[in-house]
Amino acid sequence: MSSISNNNNAASNSNSSDGSGGESVTNLNSFTCNGLSTCGHRPDLGSYFLGLARLSSARSPSTKSAACKQGEGEEEEEGEPSPTELNTINSSGGFLVVSTDKLSIKYTNVNLHGHDVGVVQGNLPAPAKRLVYYFEIYVKDAGAKGQIAIGFTSENFKMRRQPGWEANSCGYRGDDGLLYRGQGKGETFGPTYTSGDIVGAGINYGTQEFFFTKNKVLVGTVQKDMKMPLFPTVAVHSQNEEVHVNFGQKPFSFDIKAFEAQERMKLQATIEKISLPPNISYGVVRSYLLHYGYEETLNSFEMANKSTIPPISYDQENGHDEQDILYALSQRKTLRQLIRNGEVDATFNELKEWYPQVVEDDKSAVCFLLHCQKFIELVRVGALQEAVNYGRGQLAKFFGMVEFEELVKDCVTLLAYEQPRDSQVGYLLDESQRKVVADMVNAVILSTNPKLKDVRGCFHSYLERLLRQLTACRLERRSLNGDQGEAFHLHRVLGSSTKANC
Repeated sequence: MSSISNNNNAASNSNSSDGSGGESVTNLNSFTCNGLSTCGHRPDLGSYFLGLARLSSARSPSTKSAACKQGEGEEEEEGEPSPTELNTINSSGGFLVVSTDKLSIKYTNVNLHGHDVGVVQGNLPAPAKRLVYYFEIYVKDAGAKGQIAIGFTSENFKMRRQPGWEANSCGYRGDDGLLYRGQGKGETFGPTYTSGDIVGAGINYGTQEFFFTKNKVLVGTVQKDMKMPLFPTVAVHSQNEEVHVNFGQKPFSFDIKAFEAQERMKLQATIEKISLPPNISYGVVRSYLLHYGYEETLNSFEMANKSTIPPISYDQENGHDEQDILYALSQRKTLRQLIRNGEVDATFNELKEWYPQVVEDDKSAVCFLLHCQKFIELVRVGALQEAVNYGRGQLAKFFGMVEFEELVKDCVTLLAYEQPRDSQVGYLLDESQRKVVADMVNAVILSTNPKLKDVRGCFHSYLERLLRQLTACRLERRSLNGDQGEAFHLHRVLGSSTKANC
């Protein structure tokens, strides 16, 4: 196929990405500045929406599959490895024997001194980027004295001491049921355990606590005041003591999934106790529909709630001024509908009539995205020769302009595939790409309001700003915990909206 520019080949197999990942119009888990309203300086609409268009190119079939799995509760752990076996290199080997499968230990010596302890850690530290980490031991034989202990220790822990007898360690012991935290003296904690018992130790990163279990029952929790990597640790201290360790290679005795669900419910219950102004949700949803020009949906929404929502001054009640987002509502609705229908020529015509200043610079970001979308729509309906001609006339002038180059190449690459929708640049044919363009046109028109008080309001609705604030708070909380705890996934909190698209 011929090129659309004398200097550029149509079959350029480029897949643009800025490395940030993300999909759809608003990357709500991202808080980098990029000229956005979170910055102190005046934001740039063109740079922002071009950035969103490039973010879309980071999507791939594998990314979408992963998103669908997350929607089904099959979240991945950010590639963080978990302990799988015992570390036979760093252990007090003179007082214990580790089995060949590296999952069982036995005290084979005679306990003569307090430091004659057989201690062994997991081969890796407990993963920290999750809500909960947990492992168990089965006490096959309590031996002569039952001085078995389970807990967590730091990397530099002295391997001749029980977990909890040294700083930066914690351990729950079998013979006395005491909990040891950084010193030789224990504190009352739980029941003793002996032969036949299954005992577990875990870290709740949400509450920053250690927790321990015995025979499927939670024994108790204690505050975790250690931020450094911690290793699951087991100790034996008298003759013939033998334990088997379960790092998850088989089902746990304790229902850890139910425990995680319960912890999330506690957090949700805390959130639900927070009082909010009356009708706040109604006002926020209404402002979202106004911001994006969904006039018909807004009318249906208000009609449906007319009998249940009492008259109220939303500006006064919710602390914002609706005049900015009421600006040009009908025209914004019309333009959004045209773009979502793929009618780019009609969009240009209406803009030239209503807002000529928006399209007077034919090399502006808004004109660029509209020209790209026109090219994409021609490819969508199979008008490839017309797409080539349009590219020569409109897209070619953007070659060599750094801010536009990657997206231009992706558009042109569509011509190289018999089935462009299934290609690496197939994201351009998704409905989300039309939405990017529609959102940019909407924002640019809002910015033309002569009475506009704050240009930052053109970027996001009040609802999206609230969600961004939620994300920022959760990220800050995780940072204060030493980056421990599961990553924040907004879609999971909102009910996994990605699941519907799987």
